Formats: sequence, structure tokens, C-alpha cells
Amino acid sequence: MVQQLVQRAEPPPLASLPPAQRKRWDQIVRAALELLEDGEYDQIQVRDVARRADVALGTLYRYFASKEALVNEVFRAAKTRLRAALFDGMDVDRDLAGAPEPLFGAIWRRLCAFARAEPLAFRFLEMQDHAPYLDADSRALERAVLHPIWLGASRLGRAGHGQMSAESAIAFVWGALVGLFKAERLGYVTLDDATLERARVAAWTAVMATTEPRRRRG
Repeated sequence: MVQQLVQRAEPPPLASLPPAQRKRWDQIVRAALELLEDGEYDQIQVRDVARRADVALGTLYRYFASKEALVNEVFRAAKTRLRAALFDGMDVDRDLAGAPEPLFGAIWRRLCAFARAEPLAFRFLEMQDHAPYLDADSRALERAVLHPIWLGASRLGRAGHGQMSAESAIAFVWGALVGLFKAERLGYVTLDDATLERARVAAWTAVMATTEPRRRRG
């Protein structure tokens, strides 16, 4: 069942940490996230993360064996919070079987809310290329988050709606929303609720378009 893919569960080693150690783990991950907001993976140095987290370098390495391990934990922590923001409180199997537009609207609004509530995590997840360092666990979590959305987009296609493949539709809508928040960050637009709602309608209309573009004559 799709619902099982979107349930939250912390990895056992993390869930079993004593409170003081868990606080230190969170402190290190937060420091790395802050440095990764504007810096690329190759630019980040572990000693800079330790300094920002106010822990000794040796302490950091007791929690994370390498920079790759650390950044994968940053990715998984942020992606897990995104998964919760998108799917907590939803009956995904039921909603996928229902009318598509309400589900589209719910996912859109939840993603907007996540971008507002967690701007650092949103920018890290959506505006960087993670492919060079993601490990198998991170890739599995990425697929778990995308799978319900992909299923919804695929069912639209099978029902005869739209001209895009599921993959193209997801990339189009996700890219449009990320672009809006990037434009806001750069000062080009102001995103109030009404603007985001108009953007949602525009994205839904584009995805549902069933006619080919008109070709110019001669």
C-alpha cells in the first residue's frame, strides 16, 4: 500500500540516542544545513561544520564517519520533514483513488507551507544537485516521497488527461513552484496566498491541457 511508504520512522541508531547525544546530533546536522544553504557539497569542509556547531572535530566524527555520511544525514533529515509536511494526516491510498484536483491542491499547498516554515531545508532539497553524494538509503527515501505523487500523475495520464508524461508533469509543477520561491528570495516577486493560489490554478490548467500547441502556417 502507498500509505506504508509515507509513514515516518527514525532509523534505529538515531531513535536510540540519549537526549544529550540526540541534541548534539541535531546541532551538527543543523550547522551543516546552514552551510549547505548557499554552498555546494564540494565547498563544505567538515571542520567548518564542527566550528559552526560548536563541537570538537573529533566529536563530530563520532557521529558521522565522513562528510558524505554527514550530508546524507542532512538530506534524510530534511527529506523526512518534507515527507511529513506533504503526507501526515492524509489517507494517501484513499486520496489517490478520489478526484485528482483536490489532491493536487493539497500537495501544492502543503509544499508551499513547507517552503515557508523551513526555508533552509526547502532551498537545500530543491535548489541543489544531490546526485553526486546520495547513498542508497537517501535514494530510497527520495523515491518513497515521490512515489505517491508519481502514481497520481500516472493515473491522470491513464484517464486521458493532459499531454505530459507523469515524470514531465511532476518536473513541470515542482520546477514552477521552486522557481517562484527562488524569485521571491531574489526580490523579483512577492508571494502572498492569493498569488500562490493563482499559480496553483495555472499549473493545474497546464498539466490538464489536452490539446496540442497550434502550429504556425508556412
